[in-house]
Amino acid sequence: MRTAYSVETVRSAERALMERLPDGTLMQRAAAGLAAACARLLGKVYGARVILLVGSGDNGGDALYAGARLAARGAGVTAVLLAPDRTHPGGLAALRRAGGTTTGPDGAEPPLRRADLVVDGIVGIGGRGGLRPEAARPARIVAEGDAPVVAVDLPSGVEADTGEVRGPAVRADLTVTFGTHKPALLIDPAREYAGSVRLVDIGLGPELPDVPELEALQHADVAALLPAPEAESDKYRRGVVGIAAGSARYPGAAVLAVAGALRGGAGAVRYVGAAGDAVVARFPETLVSDRGPAKAGRVQAWVVGPGAGDDAGPVAEVLAADVPVLLDADGLRLADRDAVRARTAPTLLTPHAGEAAALLGVSREEVEGARLTAVRELAARYGATVLLKGSTTLVAGDPGEGGVLPVRVNATGTPWLATAGSGDVLSGLAGSLLAAGLSARDAGSAAAYLHGLAGRLAAEGAPAGAHDVAGAIPRAWRSVRE
Repeated sequence: MRTAYSVETVRSAERALMERLPDGTLMQRAAAGLAAACARLLGKVYGARVILLVGSGDNGGDALYAGARLAARGAGVTAVLLAPDRTHPGGLAALRRAGGTTTGPDGAEPPLRRADLVVDGIVGIGGRGGLRPEAARPARIVAEGDAPVVAVDLPSGVEADTGEVRGPAVRADLTVTFGTHKPALLIDPAREYAGSVRLVDIGLGPELPDVPELEALQHADVAALLPAPEAESDKYRRGVVGIAAGSARYPGAAVLAVAGALRGGAGAVRYVGAAGDAVVARFPETLVSDRGPAKAGRVQAWVVGPGAGDDAGPVAEVLAADVPVLLDADGLRLADRDAVRARTAPTLLTPHAGEAAALLGVSREEVEGARLTAVRELAARYGATVLLKGSTTLVAGDPGEGGVLPVRVNATGTPWLATAGSGDVLSGLAGSLLAAGLSARDAGSAAAYLHGLAGRLAAEGAPAGAHDVAGAIPRAWRSVRE
């Protein structure tokens, strides 16, 4: 599992560690890791032209010390000092001793145009509001060139704690981060600016708290969550998931939600809605009812909303049930917030950015630009677990359950998942995991992970439909378990 910590937490841990170490040790550890990553990217260090964009903080000091190490190996290193009066003195002296040279912002363009590698040490984790004008100009020159860019700790101009990008920012090919991931390295839009990420251990681990701000599951974590039948299992013991979805206008939503549910680990699927004929034609193993959710028979979880249209009746019936409920699509629009908050059984909301914006009363652009803020706010407003779909899917647990839990980040998806019906498959899959006994947070996290993998497997670099994604879930499941 990858974890990420806030700026305040990282700084506190660094202070505690520095009290026990000789002065400058942490910076030297960071610089050594940064220099090694730059050398690996260059392939041949001797004779390479390396340009350092150096700001006023410790971030610039890391870049200068790393540049000194590269210069000692024969690289031609030039530091562009964006704040000459506030440059890290020790790092600057080390670079000059190793044979490196310096220039000011006005002299930055010629060396940047000829660079083999650019190191972004402009702003550290405390940066806010995008790059300042004096830094934005060299960053634009870098963006116009072909030289790979290595960011120090995180790309300059992104917000470390939220992943927001509020102005000009550096786009890196590689980010070398120290001690722990920062939230911006896991959450879009900032994640898109980071490129590949390499974590350098500087000894910070023992000083970090047990509960991070963010966590990203990996194969082993998801494998531990997935249900598996036992020798005495039957379809009812494995869980039955109810699907209240689809309509005469949108029967496909029902079919796709059922497709996801059948591949999600539950023992049986009950379908309620106007698309029963279409569902049975495609999946004859489905238990179909036309009597409404309250009379459909016993289930261990409900999925309600995909393609449901404007009929709020089934949504209200499902919310009244004392079992876990997943609300998606039209169900999000039709659900009464007070009814959601009043529930005692777990509730999982699965909006995309547009739906989240409607629920929050803001623009879609605001949600996409501040995804972490949006998912936390939704979870707090509804007293529910929220899965915010997107290029990086976020899962925020109900803040009323067990204190404040880390927001989970999932990045297994692919842009090919941006296709009609893909979200319906995800809803059915997550609902099935709810019925199999997973918590809302675990069900949403595991479903997002599998759904993303299935999307990659189904697409393999080419367009794929939602039915292809559903069909690839077993392969994704096996890849995680094996």
